[in-house]
Amino acid sequence: MSLARILVVDDETDIRDTLREILGEEGYEVEVAANAAEARAACAKQDPDLVLLDIWMPDTDGITLLREWSDNRLLSFPVVMLSGHGTVETAVEATRLGAVDFVEKPLSLTKLLRTVEKALDAGRRRRQSQRSLIPPLVAPVGKSRLMLRLREQVAQVATHDAPVLLVGEMGTGREAFARYLHSLGPRASGPFVALNCAGVDEANAVARLRGSETGGVVQPGAYDEAQGGTLLLAGLEDLPPPAQRALHADLEAGGWTRDGGSDRIPLRMRVVATALPGIESPESEGVRRDLVAQVAVVTLRVPPLREYAEDVPDLLRHYVDRLVDEEHLGLRRFSVAAQNRLRNYPWPGNVRELRNLVQRLLIVGGPEEIGLEEIERELAVQQPGDEPLVKQDLLALPLREAREAFERAYLLQQLMLCNGRVGLLAKRVGMERTHLYRKLRSLGVDFRQISDE
Repeated sequence: MSLARILVVDDETDIRDTLREILGEEGYEVEVAANAAEARAACAKQDPDLVLLDIWMPDTDGITLLREWSDNRLLSFPVVMLSGHGTVETAVEATRLGAVDFVEKPLSLTKLLRTVEKALDAGRRRRQSQRSLIPPLVAPVGKSRLMLRLREQVAQVATHDAPVLLVGEMGTGREAFARYLHSLGPRASGPFVALNCAGVDEANAVARLRGSETGGVVQPGAYDEAQGGTLLLAGLEDLPPPAQRALHADLEAGGWTRDGGSDRIPLRMRVVATALPGIESPESEGVRRDLVAQVAVVTLRVPPLREYAEDVPDLLRHYVDRLVDEEHLGLRRFSVAAQNRLRNYPWPGNVRELRNLVQRLLIVGGPEEIGLEEIERELAVQQPGDEPLVKQDLLALPLREAREAFERAYLLQQLMLCNGRVGLLAKRVGMERTHLYRKLRSLGVDFRQISDE
């Protein structure tokens, strides 16, 4: 079984050293922090299983730090307070903020170990309860500044009923944030209907939205299914033109009529759309400008995983726990070295790629600890056949060849992020499309093959 990780936060060196020695001999993995700043850094690197937190510290006291964790929804671990001269009021305040217990100094070895065991057990039960009660991915994972800010923005927007456009690369978890938005809003008890725009057939696109009536028999459409809840248009850039025209007209009128029907039905739903970066640009092709304006009353950017890589360890732990619970896979844990390697991986497929990696490693199985060597083997399989650009000695090449090698690698990577769409690639790299086609051909980049893959 993996060792429980305990963080000891105390400004007294003797206390830190004593607790590290005692708890280490009991088989726990112990990390120490001398102040609140070091404690924040330790928790940002990886969530502990338990924190032993001193109340009286010189920079930021333990109660203030506990309140900070609680207010920012970062208290995913049990906290036991340590105090040499606490008061009843202090104990009550700590308990109100989420502390599970109180241990007085000087420390009693027997009481300390009993309290640690009880607190760890309480933490395990709470995590198990949360995993069984919270719907998957309702609250997107991450405590980086980017994720905290995005969750704050979603919470602010959720109370209103205005349409929202979530812009981000493929695999960034845009639908997870759409579901989170729905869960925080006044329509949370209503249905959440996700319409995959790429799967809408142009021939029956309008009926897929509006539904139809024939001889008094109603065939419900996406509007019917989402009434009273939220309609998610996933991949707005892929919605066929007839459906775009119908959607624009219905949003403008605030209601719709089923194909073959005569009754006007009011739209009573929230509309949320996801799209790839660049859709807001006036030069963007494929989506009506007036439709984009309608659904982008509020636009939220969902960042790629490479921009908040500090959250990778938490995401790895989240998906391990979730897949073990949902798919009954064997429990495995990532070593610190493996986590560090994955924090520095660029994740072109974003959170979806991370989840797939975790699932693959759990399915294949092996030692409980996933080490660095296993991660390197996995990443090597995912790399393209050519040697990565960063490992090439460009300084040994003539200028022209070095430039071509860089441009080929750069455009290949960007094209994969754009799913082979040259039009989107042109906007992403700032080139005119005709010149870009010419450049890709001169470099031997087969964009059609990438699109097919």
